[in-house]
Amino acid sequence: MNYRRLGTTGTKVSALCLGTMTYGTPEWREWVLDEQASRPFIKKALDEGINFFDTADMYSVGDSERVVGKALLDYARREEIVLATKVCMPMGEGPNDRGLSRKHIMDAIDASLQRLGTDYVDLYQIHRWDYDTPIEETMEALHDVVRSGRARYIGASSMFAWQFAKAQQVAERHGWTRFVTMQPMYNLIYREEEREMFPLCADQGVGVIPWSPLARGVLAGKEKQGKGGASARARSDENTRKWHLGSDIDQPVIDALRKVATERDLPMAQIALAWVASNPLVSAPIIGASKERHLDDAIAALEIELSADEKASLEAAYQPHRVVGHA
Repeated sequence: MNYRRLGTTGTKVSALCLGTMTYGTPEWREWVLDEQASRPFIKKALDEGINFFDTADMYSVGDSERVVGKALLDYARREEIVLATKVCMPMGEGPNDRGLSRKHIMDAIDASLQRLGTDYVDLYQIHRWDYDTPIEETMEALHDVVRSGRARYIGASSMFAWQFAKAQQVAERHGWTRFVTMQPMYNLIYREEEREMFPLCADQGVGVIPWSPLARGVLAGKEKQGKGGASARARSDENTRKWHLGSDIDQPVIDALRKVATERDLPMAQIALAWVASNPLVSAPIIGASKERHLDDAIAALEIELSADEKASLEAAYQPHRVVGHA
């Protein structure tokens, strides 16, 4: 396993981050694995040298944090792990059980630490932009979380570049902690972040940790979504359809991916992930795994060096998309 700096920080993370939305309870989503089924994947990730794990309080409404935290503490020393979680999404029915107010952030970090079974997280991320809370309130609260020792760094996720720039400027103006990472959706059929967000991250020294590098399985060759899909997630995932991933304008890119994969005699997933990981701004793509081959393919992808011609063929047919995933 190769290790990279998390943005411009001194912390080193594995070139893959294991996303843990898949682990928790199937009572939340039918495709989620329960604790017993989840633990082998976390153990295998650790055995393969993955030290970076990403979860969120809203995954399985807290059960993902419990399952992941317990497994990590059973299988590894806390100092060996770079553990990330998130705050913002609804955790209950109350008006203050969501968002990025000072009240919710302070309540949420304590609840996450209790579920994770640790005194601190390495990376505390805002799960989206909160249009109802002044960014000054959010950034000061996050700064206080870091100052209190409950988080080492803070990060952000899918939002508009102007929002991210505003948050960074507010933090700098007040001498508060700045974001060190950005977690956007990024893959061969959704590259809108290359326009403004990636140049901003490059300028600010922010590490990029993309989610959905396989476009929710579309780039792994899962052609059918909804009824008739090959997996429970393909059959039930509304976002794939809502965001039109794998639609007609994406087919030329998928065809090019299939051609490169065929010529290499490798799975499409490995080529698609190798392309994301080859971006010098990317610290670590966030991958999911509900089958052993998912981890095997992801690890194998790190050994693939795409030629300039292969990259050009994969990128040539891309068509602009409407911005999605920010809400």
